[in-house]
Amino acid sequence: MTPERAKPRRRRGSRDLPASLPVLPLINTVVFPRMTVPLLVEMPASISAVLSANSDRPVVMLVAQRREDLGLVNPDDLYQVGTVAQVVQSIRVPSGGLQVVVQGLTRAKVTMCTSVDYATGEPRAAELPVAESAEPASAPGEAEGDGGSDRDGAGDEPVAPTTGPGPTFLRTTYEALSEGDTRTLTTEALMRSVMNQLEQLIEKGRSGHPEVLTTARSTEEPGWLADIAAFAPDLTVAQRQQLLEITDPTDRLRAVSGFLSHHLDIVDLKNKIQGEIHKGMEKTQREYFLREQIKAIHRELGDGDPQQTEIEGLRQRVIQAGMPEAVRERATREIDRLPMIPPGSPETGIVRTYVDWLVSLPWSKETADSLHLRDAEQILDEDHFGLEKVKERIIEFLAVRRLSGKLRSPILCLAGPPGVGKTSLGRSIARAMGRTFVRISLGGVRDEAEIRGHRRTYVGAMPGRILRGMRDAGARNPIFMLDEIDKIGRDFRGDPSSALLEVLDPEQNATFSDHYLEAPFDLSRVLFITTANLLDPIPPALRDRMEVISIPGYTEEEKVQIAARFVVPRQLEQHGVTTSHVQIDDEALRL
Repeated sequence: MTPERAKPRRRRGSRDLPASLPVLPLINTVVFPRMTVPLLVEMPASISAVLSANSDRPVVMLVAQRREDLGLVNPDDLYQVGTVAQVVQSIRVPSGGLQVVVQGLTRAKVTMCTSVDYATGEPRAAELPVAESAEPASAPGEAEGDGGSDRDGAGDEPVAPTTGPGPTFLRTTYEALSEGDTRTLTTEALMRSVMNQLEQLIEKGRSGHPEVLTTARSTEEPGWLADIAAFAPDLTVAQRQQLLEITDPTDRLRAVSGFLSHHLDIVDLKNKIQGEIHKGMEKTQREYFLREQIKAIHRELGDGDPQQTEIEGLRQRVIQAGMPEAVRERATREIDRLPMIPPGSPETGIVRTYVDWLVSLPWSKETADSLHLRDAEQILDEDHFGLEKVKERIIEFLAVRRLSGKLRSPILCLAGPPGVGKTSLGRSIARAMGRTFVRISLGGVRDEAEIRGHRRTYVGAMPGRILRGMRDAGARNPIFMLDEIDKIGRDFRGDPSSALLEVLDPEQNATFSDHYLEAPFDLSRVLFITTANLLDPIPPALRDRMEVISIPGYTEEEKVQIAARFVVPRQLEQHGVTTSHVQIDDEALRL
């Protein structure tokens, strides 16, 4: 039913009505007095209720159902207040049901409802009738015709065709409810408020029928105005039923005013949201238009499309990066997505950043090792006093590399107390071998993503420290120092030491996969050097992958030699003082 278009008629008297009336249950609608509403009656019990009405003046009791999902109903399923209505018209339809038009007469309270035998008219225990729903109402002057077969909220299940009345129907006695006639200043104020709200709602919401507003403007009865306003907004059945049960016009106006105010707030919010969406769409269209203009200007100047120029530049960088075939195909697929992404979309920046990371990694670039053993030994001696075991191991590696031409890089772990030169030794080894040097500190690292990176689904995702260090190195065979490996922590975010297993395992690091890149990167040519103060905190699985070289603390003589050869000359140089100005002997250093 479309209540906004219900046809108002003059109120008829409720005198000389039968003491009991057939009950026609309704779903999803409430019929008010003076309203003319078409109904499609298809269920046998409901047909029986309509046909059992007095033929001279057929009158029924229209009562709303409390729930929509009921089939057969009993009196407890119905509201206590309904509308006495006259059946103005009743026509058979091809499905076997009835097309009826009812006109509300007066409010009434159900007092006693019983099941009646259709054939005899006597009460009996039998199946109770099924609720009918109001169908879309016609505009004034159209109620006489066929109102269609649509049902208004009786569920989505199809209605079976019928051939006639059912065996039983509900009949009820009732008590007609009269309205008060008292009009006060409050009533007048409420009428003006409701009229104003009704006009705003129809104007802003663009809902309702103009005839409803015309009828509301022409009435001077507060109760009739409240009933008209009840069908202007999309009130629920419970709200309309509440208005039907209020007999005092002033109270009914106050209630409907509250409902209208609530719906006006909803309409205002809806219009605000639609306005913001429309404004956003206009901004997007304007930006698109301006971008197209910029492209046209560049074409006229012979500069070409800036976006296309950038894409071609990325393609050239992918070709020049020397990356493996599988990685190159992945990068090409990402670049092919760029023209299809709307301009200004955040996805554009994500794709560009990802491709930029792929092309900036040293997939094939590497530095040549310096295999001159005496030069390497001289460099190590210049930078560090003592540490013979470490120096011998580096010289051994270079010697074997010189003989065989290839050798898997060792993974060294320099263990010793603070201040013995573990970190600075890594730089000396890089200088001696002619490689670039990268250092990252693992002290306090607790997140596995610091090693493996974040997946691209996260905002601000980036590769882990390993691949960031490889990019900074600019070569795939640097000296990579993992400082303070014994101070790695673990918590709910993961275990970084477990992520390092793949990095430091010679059998696995040739295909190291970062969560961000999701492409294998070769770390087998990297010479990893780790440092630790204590070996006990290092997990056994990680310690087994490293060649541990212990660096004990210096003796007094070694400390004197380090001070005389390295510390004092460096301090003199930093302060602009020469040995001709200051001389420090060994005895002074021992103090």
